Amino acid sequence: MRDFTFDIYKKMLQEFLDFGYEFITVEEYFTDDINPEKKYLLMRHDVDRKPLNSLAMAKLESELGVRVTYYFRTIKQTFKPEIIAEIASMGHEIAYHYESLAQTDGDYEKAIKDFENNLNRLRQIYPIKNIAMHGRPTSKWDSRKLWEKYDYREYELLSEPYFDIDFSRVLYLTDASRSWDNSSINLRDKVDSAFNFNIKHTQEIIDSLKSGSFPNVVMFNIHPEHWSDNSYEWYKTFMTRSVKNYIKRKIIK
Repeated sequence: MRDFTFDIYKKMLQEFLDFGYEFITVEEYFTDDINPEKKYLLMRHDVDRKPLNSLAMAKLESELGVRVTYYFRTIKQTFKPEIIAEIASMGHEIAYHYESLAQTDGDYEKAIKDFENNLNRLRQIYPIKNIAMHGRPTSKWDSRKLWEKYDYREYELLSEPYFDIDFSRVLYLTDASRSWDNSSINLRDKVDSAFNFNIKHTQEIIDSLKSGSFPNVVMFNIHPEHWSDNSYEWYKTFMTRSVKNYIKRKIIK
């Protein structure tokens, strides 16, 4: 059975709902009272490309009655105000997927101006409260380093998850590189985790959930561009990712 389809994604979400997980946005995680006895799922989406895929995924989530957080890049092919606004209208949170230090080739002064300008562009559509770095594996610059010189909290922001979430208590799973077992080809989308799950397929996530091995708080980082029910798009994405993952292995080496 093909993985990374909307059908298996919907099945996974429904399983978490059936097992009593409450879906909350990243903003809610930092502003609401979190009950340690309850189960929470923070669904984070990094919109790197193909914003229409994100719109389709947002509609699917809305039909299930869950609200999630979409981190948008501000490059031309991703920054589509009408799509961002439509996703927000469903009750989903919009956040900023910044890459300013990579975008400016390590120039910190230009990078903070780039960050400010793009944050303001997004805030014309939605009151952004959260940010997360875009890894940009082809760049040597890690945009999180920007905060060694500046402070994102001065921009009325609540969080950068790589800094502000305790992943010794929150299970983090990401489909970066269109793979769940992606540590060997994942340059920056990594956290210090206290959990060790050997997962390759989405069905294995569902099986692990059913076995009772998941903690009470889980964060997913999903890239909607990786997911499709259309056979042509699915195989196109599969081939494209295979080539990109080969290149990433060379870069990481």
